[in-house]
This record gives sequence, C-alpha cells and structure tokens, in this order.
Amino acid sequence: MNNTQKTVGSQRTEKKRDAAVTVGQGAFCYEVCPGWDQLPEGWTFLEATSVASDSHGRVYVFNRGDHPVIVLDRDGAFLRAWGEGLFGRAHGICIGPDDSLYLTDDAGHTIQKFTPDGRLLLTLGTRGRKSDTGVIGHDYRTIQRVGPPFNVPTNTALSPAGEIYAADGYGNARVHKFSPDGRLLLSWGEPGSGPGQFQIPHGIAVRQDGTVFVADRENCRIQLFSPDGVYLSEWADIARPCQVFIDAQDNVYVAELGFHAGIWPGSSPPSPEATGGRVSIFDRGGRLQARWGGGACPCSPGDFFAPHDLWVDDRGDIYVAEVTMTAGGNKGKVPPECHSLQKFVKIDPPSLR
Repeated sequence: MNNTQKTVGSQRTEKKRDAAVTVGQGAFCYEVCPGWDQLPEGWTFLEATSVASDSHGRVYVFNRGDHPVIVLDRDGAFLRAWGEGLFGRAHGICIGPDDSLYLTDDAGHTIQKFTPDGRLLLTLGTRGRKSDTGVIGHDYRTIQRVGPPFNVPTNTALSPAGEIYAADGYGNARVHKFSPDGRLLLSWGEPGSGPGQFQIPHGIAVRQDGTVFVADRENCRIQLFSPDGVYLSEWADIARPCQVFIDAQDNVYVAELGFHAGIWPGSSPPSPEATGGRVSIFDRGGRLQARWGGGACPCSPGDFFAPHDLWVDDRGDIYVAEVTMTAGGNKGKVPPECHSLQKFVKIDPPSLR
C-alpha cells in the first residue's frame, strides 16, 4: 500500500468513526454498537439482567425471556441457548477463570454453578427456600433481622483463590463467603447506612489483592472490605450502583441505576437535575476516569435507562445489561423496544487517532 492509499484509508476510517456514536473520556473511549446482538427470528431477551464473557470471547446473556442463557460470539452472532425451566428469575452472572458460570436466581434463592454448555456443577442454597429475615417481598426496607443464605440474592464474585462471595441483596443485607466447593465460611452485614451496613448489597467484585468491593445500591456507595469482611473504606459520587467490575489493571467499572428507574413505592420523585442511568470508570484509588450516560435520552445508543450489570472482555470492550422492563418499562417509562443490552468497543483516544 502506498502513502496515498494509506491517507485515503485513514480518512475513510475517520469519517466512519465521526458518524458513529462515541462515549467516554481520556484513555477510556468507546464506540457504541447499536444492534450488535443478533437473536434468532422471534426471540427476545425481554430484559437482559446480566452479561459476561468467557476466555474464548463468547458472551453469555442471563435474561428473563424464554431462553434464560443466550450465548453470542464477539460479533453478536447467536451460538446457542439453554436454561429453560431451571430458574425462578434471572438476576446475576459471573464467569470464572475456568469458564464456569455462576448464575444467581433471585426468586429461587439460589446460586448455581454450570459448565459453559449448561451442565450443573454446584448449587448454593435450596431452591424456593428463603432464610427468615422478616422481609416483605423484595422490599429491603422491611428487613427485620439478618439471616443465613439466601433471601433474594443478587450477585456473585470469585476471589483469586476461587472462593465465592455472594451478595444477598434484597431480602438479607448480607455478604456471604463460601469455599470453592460451596462450604459457608463467614457472613457479614446488617441493614443500615453505617460502615459495614447495607441497603441492598446488589453487586460485588474482588480485586486481585483480595479486597472485596460491594455495590451498596440504595446507600449510593461502594464499600471496600478485607477478604474476611473487615470494613476498609467507601467510595461516593455514585448513583445507586448495581454492579462492579475490576479489570487486570485494577480499573473499576460501575453500572449505576441512577434516580429515574427502579423507584421504590412511596419514595419521593427525583429532582429534575438528578442523574439517570450511567456508567462510571474509576482508577484503583477511586478517582473518576470516565463517565457517560445520564438518561437524558435513555433509549438512544450510548445512553441508559436502567444499567443493572456490566462486564469488560479481554479486549477492553464493555457490555452493559439493563432491566428496562422491571425498572419502569412495564409502567410506560420507556417503550418495549428500548435496548436492554449494549456493547461498547474500546477505541483509541482522540489524541492517538
């Protein structure tokens, strides 16, 4: 290729990128991929509650449609589906280094470990049996006491040693730590807003040094704990965090529900300036590196209505799942066709293009 051809090719690339929707700041810039997911004719996620990718780049979408686990390739092409009849209600997903899937069934009060093709390996909790915390339904505000696993659990994360941490979110205000083979090792947390207390411990992640990050949703913070549950610190400037992801460089990605979706009955309506759903990226020390969304146009590419989960693959691309129907779409706040899954492809920052 001669220099003229290179220049023309670069110009075409720039024009294509200029026409695309880009988000992020600094070293964290992304191109939005509308319509990335290609489902079979007539299929729908209904809503994608959570998403994760494995070591081969396959993307697993845990959803509330007829096919609970839908598997796509990097380009969004459909590969397979499984899980019909296995879950009460899809909520959270985590994939381990060996590509095992940990799927949190909140209505079933269980966490189940599967092979990538759907063979059950381990079950934590007993399906249909919830611990006695006095909670009414899924309303965390009615919890009277803490209990053992589980009462409407929300998410899981793995330590570098393979220990399983579970956020027991809506009905228990606890974090539980299990051995890799499923033995309960310890639990911590109680209802409230003080250090080590929770108002929906909704998301969870473990840094390589063992620090446990808990998305304390209704307290609008992320709490940091030692591997044994000792409170270390907390991060604010977060709008109802639903999930946390930590990459190999210790960057922390947060899916924030914001204040316009998933509003509890009896709660005061949000102020006009309150943010909607967004994604934020922090460095290891909690300093904000990039942020986008806000919900001004929640169904537009790159914006959000109800971010519920996110995952970063080995190329740095981000997948964001949204509970569009449960969080308000069923009340007409967004149309049924509003996106429930978005992919953001990592691109060079403007200074390097």
